[in-house]
Amino acid sequence: MTKFPQFISGLDLAKLVVSADLLQLSCGAVKDLHAETNRNPQFSVRHKIVSQSNCTIIAFAAPALISEDLILQGGDLVSSSALKEQGFPLFESLCSEGNPSFSVHGAAITLFKAYFQELSLLKDQIHDSKSGELQVSSQLIVTGHSLGGSIASLFTLWLLDNIKQTYKKTKLPLCFTFGSPLLGDQGLQRAISERSKWCSCFLHVAANRDLLPRISSTSQSNPQCKPFGTFFFCSEFRCNCVDDPEVVSRLLESTASPASAEEMGIDDYSGIVNSLKSRLILREDSQIGQPVLPPLRLGIILQLKAAGVEITAEQQQQNSSIDDLISKLESHENRTAQQMTGIGGIEKLNRVKINMACLEWYKKNRKTKGTGYYDSYKNLNSISDFEATKFKKSLTHYWRKLVEEAERKPQKEGAFMRETWLYAGTNYRRMVEPLDIAEFYRQKGKRDYQTHGRSKHYILLEQWQKDSAEKLAGPPNDKKKQNVAGNLTEDSCFWMNVEEALISCKQLKDGSTVEKQSAREFLNKFEQYVMDQINNYAVSPEIFLEKSSFMKWWIDFQEIIETSHDSPLRGFMTNCRYRQYEKGLF
Repeated sequence: MTKFPQFISGLDLAKLVVSADLLQLSCGAVKDLHAETNRNPQFSVRHKIVSQSNCTIIAFAAPALISEDLILQGGDLVSSSALKEQGFPLFESLCSEGNPSFSVHGAAITLFKAYFQELSLLKDQIHDSKSGELQVSSQLIVTGHSLGGSIASLFTLWLLDNIKQTYKKTKLPLCFTFGSPLLGDQGLQRAISERSKWCSCFLHVAANRDLLPRISSTSQSNPQCKPFGTFFFCSEFRCNCVDDPEVVSRLLESTASPASAEEMGIDDYSGIVNSLKSRLILREDSQIGQPVLPPLRLGIILQLKAAGVEITAEQQQQNSSIDDLISKLESHENRTAQQMTGIGGIEKLNRVKINMACLEWYKKNRKTKGTGYYDSYKNLNSISDFEATKFKKSLTHYWRKLVEEAERKPQKEGAFMRETWLYAGTNYRRMVEPLDIAEFYRQKGKRDYQTHGRSKHYILLEQWQKDSAEKLAGPPNDKKKQNVAGNLTEDSCFWMNVEEALISCKQLKDGSTVEKQSAREFLNKFEQYVMDQINNYAVSPEIFLEKSSFMKWWIDFQEIIETSHDSPLRGFMTNCRYRQYEKGLF
């Protein structure tokens, strides 16, 4: 049995969802729109575009009374063939030879059709039908509560079906729903799951006491509705993410308590989101505070509690249904683990993405401390630095095996694999290799990481990336400049060169004649190398943080070079032009 099954990763993912501002921003946009809608009850559906510094939000809302009536009265499903007969074949392309039909919640599609003219104008505003690309520069988030969330899901599906996928890794829209009923049947679930990228675009927030997300999954008259995407089960004290549709269905059934269920408004969800954020900041909840990987059964019990199932040791012994649920989920996780034995499986890559997200959060957090994640990890001054080691080891184990397997394959087959995984592998190398460099130079007396410390899998990943790169010669494009603040340094060995430059400064000051000559030659090359990286916007602005090793090198270098020394890098640094660099204005 695998040691860390996929189900356990839900706690880590939930922590990341709470940590991000996007959930709070989305909930706030919906809350503001609902306040406006309640003052204008004549409108059945409303939408609002909210521009934030890091995202563009489109919020949808339907008045509460209309939502409740339509959900209860319009629970029957409408088939894709019926929609076609009605002259509304908008989602017909979701059908395929293996999945010839699907059905959608009647209330949701009724509202969507009634509001279609306004939705078409909105789509034309944000999506270029000729190029197939979104016309928003930041991440697009589509969101809504209750049936407003259903409209958001349908609108997102419409966009996904029309967005042209390019080599440039088009950024897909994200859809956050709050307390929304399940949208469609197994045919719709299958149609979305066949497009693997689409599933990751949906996050459905379902509070433990909210009746609406559970109506269509537990109703005797309409039990056919099936979930898709990731579900964020939550209460004011706990949260948990689950993306397996079978597990989501069981959890929706198990947490539907008639005695405590109620229809929860967007204000209730806003309170829950803010409470979870506060608990994360204050680290009051050990479940959210630090990622934990307990034994399988204990982990399942913990996540069932997070999803809203009340379990005590006494209840577990006395209630056979609870014990049966735990056992079934345990069996399901064991089956899932066996299916994930292939090194390159999609499920494993999803787990890798979670570990990468944890390191990205660590990198962001260390930047706020003014040090940068490279130097923070090198010095090991905080608990977060030690936690990062776990994520790094897990990622390295995965990618080393994947690269070894790819290298053993025939060239044509291996090249196909490399092309499929290379984008993720390049991000991994740029994020993780600096941490290996930090470990290498943390040991006194160590030199020449390139020869004595660099793993072969980094060399191969770098070579494959260079072989497949389709870069045109010339200056960096505007998009690269605009995003430089969040980019990873492209040369994953950049910090090795910084460390060697620090050592060369010491040799130039106190070394022998031969060492001084060698050090001067290296530093001349290093200056040119750094300036080339800057001109190409290929380094993260983190290198200019006050406490970084690069800035330490610059201070040392200034003390030993002649006053007559002149170079492009010296002009760049002495004039503090790195402040414009971070804004993409250099």
